[in-house]
Amino acid sequence: MAFVRAIVLAYARRALDPANALALAQIAPDSVNDPQARISAGQMEAISGAAMQELDDEGLGWFNRALPWGSYGMLARASISAPSLGVALQRWCRHHGLIADDISLSLTVTAAETGSGDTREWATLSITEHRDLGALREFCLVSVLRNIHGLACWLIDARLPLQSAQFPFAPPAHQAAYAVLFPGRTTFNADCAAIHFDARYLPLPLRRDEAALQHMLQRALPLTVRPYRRDRLLVQRVRQALLTHPQQTHNADALATLLNLSARSLHRQLKDEGATLQALKDEVRRERASELLLRTNRPVKQVAEAAGFLNEKSFIRAFKGWTGLAPGEFRRAAPR
Repeated sequence: MAFVRAIVLAYARRALDPANALALAQIAPDSVNDPQARISAGQMEAISGAAMQELDDEGLGWFNRALPWGSYGMLARASISAPSLGVALQRWCRHHGLIADDISLSLTVTAAETGSGDTREWATLSITEHRDLGALREFCLVSVLRNIHGLACWLIDARLPLQSAQFPFAPPAHQAAYAVLFPGRTTFNADCAAIHFDARYLPLPLRRDEAALQHMLQRALPLTVRPYRRDRLLVQRVRQALLTHPQQTHNADALATLLNLSARSLHRQLKDEGATLQALKDEVRRERASELLLRTNRPVKQVAEAAGFLNEKSFIRAFKGWTGLAPGEFRRAAPR
């Protein structure tokens, strides 16, 4: 609840009422100042999203100037074309200083001995504070590190295990929450805020493209609030597999094998993301078939095969259901 109190304080500084954001997150106003109260990850997503839009500040009051809606999306777009995770993180650190000069971020690599006596390189993402962040200091430092860690996981489509996290303040009363926010050892009263992880992750190539970024930005807060799951945004992976492997994705079992999942996990995780396999197949096949009918002279049988259908008859039946027209009629009706 300490982070909710920080958001409420951001509202107070703007002379605005947080009642709507609290209601959307189903947080009772009288629980905000209860030191024993806790909220779920879903409630944190809800109140953060509402506050960012109502305050028009993705920084939620952390910095001297507000970060208008879309600021962090702009940083993500600047990083998405990087050849590796290390370059993407360097870009994020550099560009973050352009939108908020209250803090600066840096990525460094150092060698240290492991418990077995071997030497390993560790990457450190650290924050330097350039002014007193006041009552929002903890919320700011925690959120900025969670933001960049969540994005790093998403960019390589894998969990990025943390060796440790550190913070330049005394252990708060809610320090137990840090084990959830930063898996790994957490220390307090450090020189600066930072996270540490194995530097061997830095050369990994990015697994995301612009289309995936557009999809992610529609619901980016889970990357900050929740621990990363490899199959988050499974919808995008399924859509890509259906597009690139139409002949290997006729059924759930074949598609699940291609994605290294069980069919049961495939259906369950798509449901979690508000989608169904059949709806995705229909969407991708309809788009692919329509494009081929309009832009090529391929026979309907070849269009059916390219769109992922086993035979021409089932394709014609499905296409009439989508558009009300048979494929040949659809082609003839298109403007020339």
